[in-house]
Amino acid sequence: MCGRYAASRRPEDLAGIFEIEKWDPEETLAPDYNVAPTKEVYAVLDRPLKDVDDPRPVRQLRKLKWGLVPSWSKTPEGGARMINARAETVFEKPSYRRAFVSRRCIIPADGYYEWVTGEQERDLEVEGKKKRPRKQPYFVLPADGSVFAMAGLYEFWRDRTLPDEHPQAWWVTCSVITTEAEKTPLAVGPAEGPRALADIHPRMPLMLTPDRWDAWLDPSRTDVEDLRELLAPPGEGLMRAYPVSTAVSNVRNNGPELLKELEGPEEGTLF
Repeated sequence: MCGRYAASRRPEDLAGIFEIEKWDPEETLAPDYNVAPTKEVYAVLDRPLKDVDDPRPVRQLRKLKWGLVPSWSKTPEGGARMINARAETVFEKPSYRRAFVSRRCIIPADGYYEWVTGEQERDLEVEGKKKRPRKQPYFVLPADGSVFAMAGLYEFWRDRTLPDEHPQAWWVTCSVITTEAEKTPLAVGPAEGPRALADIHPRMPLMLTPDRWDAWLDPSRTDVEDLRELLAPPGEGLMRAYPVSTAVSNVRNNGPELLKELEGPEEGTLF
């Protein structure tokens, strides 16, 4: 899954990486080293500009809320639970299938945090029972230090309790697509502990390599079978992971120190 990530790149840098044509400086976000659900996040998307005669899609850097609210929802309360969409079913689930066809985006990150899930704990998770506390967090990122481009979806929701001119009448929300975690060895792994991403957690965000960015963002691509090919995981051996402080487990903690690599798991944590 993806329940927390880090995003510290400046919009100017993201504009260069993703060849952004339009972004509003008023939507600039501060670097965030502990991005949690319901926060505002950057997303890259291709969409025609409002109030412009030119119908061509324009690559934009937009500020969205993490936690997708389907357009047909009566209230936005469920958004906090819809932070992830599974690649195996995203094209058929009522909450995601319309966005999958026409509203795909890229959510840029430095990397994501995952708390190690041991075999016994995974069984409890499947059974819906309480998880054990004090799990060791790991930071997962591209081994070459490049941007972590997470496949995402976005959606518009109209708050019917507010007038049209109200600035919060429209919500724009997003969700991260996840896939099975890699079972092959990490490109760079910790000195001790998990050797593959699947040893940390069975799911991971779907990372899009640069050769897929244009196809994924292209709103003219609407054939479901064609789009499903873009849900294939990237090549193996692109990721690294290392243990970080359990301070990241508290959403109130936020700063570059959360990304500091530890020599090994903290005492008293799983792994």
